[in-house]
Amino acid sequence: MIQRMLTSALVAGCAAWLLAVVLHFAFVQKYILLGEEYETGAAVHYAGVAPATDAVAEEAHSHDDAAAEAGHSHDGAEAAHDHGDGEEVSTFTRNLWTTVFFGLVYVAYALILVAGFGLARVYGKVVTAREGLLWGIAGFAAFQMVPAMGLAPELPGTLAADLGARQLWWWGTVAATVAALGLLGYGRSLVTAGLAIVLLALPHVIGAPELDGFSGVAPPEVAGAFSARVLGVGLAVWALMGWVAGLVWARDTGTLA
Repeated sequence: MIQRMLTSALVAGCAAWLLAVVLHFAFVQKYILLGEEYETGAAVHYAGVAPATDAVAEEAHSHDDAAAEAGHSHDGAEAAHDHGDGEEVSTFTRNLWTTVFFGLVYVAYALILVAGFGLARVYGKVVTAREGLLWGIAGFAAFQMVPAMGLAPELPGTLAADLGARQLWWWGTVAATVAALGLLGYGRSLVTAGLAIVLLALPHVIGAPELDGFSGVAPPEVAGAFSARVLGVGLAVWALMGWVAGLVWARDTGTLA
């Protein structure tokens, strides 16, 4: 059982890892970089509200003047070459750690998913590739979609409530959603269905931690596109992970479908 779980989790986690990396760099990374430009003041949204906006702009203007003045006494081509090398190294390091992070996260998610397969098997439930796909979509709902209804994916430059409070609410929401989906999927009475509905609603009745008002330096259009793409990528990756995990699990147990 343990070997089957590890095999399924590693294969599914690696498949999800590869897809997540490709989709992230294709659809999400550019919005993160754009958000960081607004956060540092390199780009300024005309409707952005930030107390230090004028100071940041003045500092950037002074920096540009100094750089232009220095350019008269240095070889421009050589300076550009040196800056390019440094930026290339920094970008490579950043992308490398992003890739490593995705690997750790999705292998861990796959282990949680396959642990659910094992629990279902104890209760006589058969998990195939088809059921694995549904489990993957349910995992996306529990870990990303439902929590995002209270805490949307945050673009750099977006202010947020206290980190500890947000983490507590996120974990509570995930636990409640997982339990609710399990009751809806495998419950056999109106009582379990009613309890599932209560669990689904409870985190949102309590409410996610939030600030007193809205603020940020990036345009809301950028933040909205970022959140939408993060959730879209998450759905695709979780669906693939669930399908692959179910396929490998079914092959190991001889119950292909």
